[in-house]
Amino acid sequence: MAEHVAEHAAYPVGLRLSGRRVVVLGAGQVAQRRLPSLIAAGADIVLISPSATPSVEAMADTGEIRWERRRYQDGDLDGAWYALISTDDPEANTAASREAEARRVWCVRSDDAEAATAWTPATGRSEGVTVAVLTGQDPRRSAAVRDAIVEGLRDGSLAAPHHRRPHTPGVALVGGGPGDPDLITVRGRRLLAEADVVIADRLGPRDLLAELPPHVEVIDAAKIPYGRFMAQEAINNALIEHAKAGKAVVRLKGGDPFVFGRGMEEAQALAEAGIPCTVVPGISSTISVPGAAGIPVTHRGVAHEFTVVSGHVAPDDERSLVDWPALAKLRGTLVVLMGVENSGAIAAALVAHGRPAGTPAAVIQEGTTATQRRVDATLATLGETVRAEGVRPPAVIVIGDVVTVGPAATAK
Repeated sequence: MAEHVAEHAAYPVGLRLSGRRVVVLGAGQVAQRRLPSLIAAGADIVLISPSATPSVEAMADTGEIRWERRRYQDGDLDGAWYALISTDDPEANTAASREAEARRVWCVRSDDAEAATAWTPATGRSEGVTVAVLTGQDPRRSAAVRDAIVEGLRDGSLAAPHHRRPHTPGVALVGGGPGDPDLITVRGRRLLAEADVVIADRLGPRDLLAELPPHVEVIDAAKIPYGRFMAQEAINNALIEHAKAGKAVVRLKGGDPFVFGRGMEEAQALAEAGIPCTVVPGISSTISVPGAAGIPVTHRGVAHEFTVVSGHVAPDDERSLVDWPALAKLRGTLVVLMGVENSGAIAAALVAHGRPAGTPAAVIQEGTTATQRRVDATLATLGETVRAEGVRPPAVIVIGDVVTVGPAATAK
């Protein structure tokens, strides 16, 4: 019988286990990996094992599973629809497998796939689609195929021939990350793949735009005709106009929409116009760009805090909302965005209010992209160094002792 079964491919099927008894024997690493999916399926799970990993024990403590602290006994599979056998006792596994066969309970065995009547596929989910992959007894290949399919579905690179699902017209404010197209979130990339219109910032990940289907209208926010409107007001109007035309609109922004990205202004304008708005956070350049340049914004024994400020107006400008004297008294890391033009004035203000002139500083231009470069200085030399090196925006300025602890600094 076993030889006959082994000659045939496994028959794929989706088990609906909600409210149905599932018995899990053993509470080690295998059970720890499989239990969350069984819990998500709504199964009535009985775990039988004298001990458990801390994670499995926590599932029992929260009432997600019932745990009987003992070894397997004949009759434990009575009334079960499905069994997972993963104890470290081969004899118990064989006995339980024999009981499962007698009771016609589908049974997975972690120690002997040939003796099992069911195999667990490598599974993944993306937007309501469950992907399950079986490649015989090669779990690594199953996982690799699963990952490739799920990733393709998530980022839109795998186009399945189906009627596009109806969508509610609206706007997604998507944070595109610091510049490297691989650093956009999975959700952000998926929404881009589903968009009818993309209104993109200059500092957004431009390489992603080349991946869009030809029917997608791409609008450069910097080139929207402003007329009598302010630039931001014109962008708001464009978002509303396209959404009201029944389009799925993505507003692609650099970094995170709510970190100096005017994302809330756009969200408020959409709300006033009755337009549905989805906010997709992005990886902010405040931590990703220093990290890409080998600078941790915090480090044990060096900096227990980091502060992010905008440098688009100088410290002595009446429009500035930054308390520069207070910042100068902090001992942690200071991250300045949009501060290239005012770098000298910012450094001078910090020194004037008590920050040591020898405090290390670094400027990272076009961080995370192929043209990234890092320039090091101190507060005393920051302004002159920026000018001499021809640093231009976009660039992130990092001020503090963390500048000297990274591998890039050590290598110098």
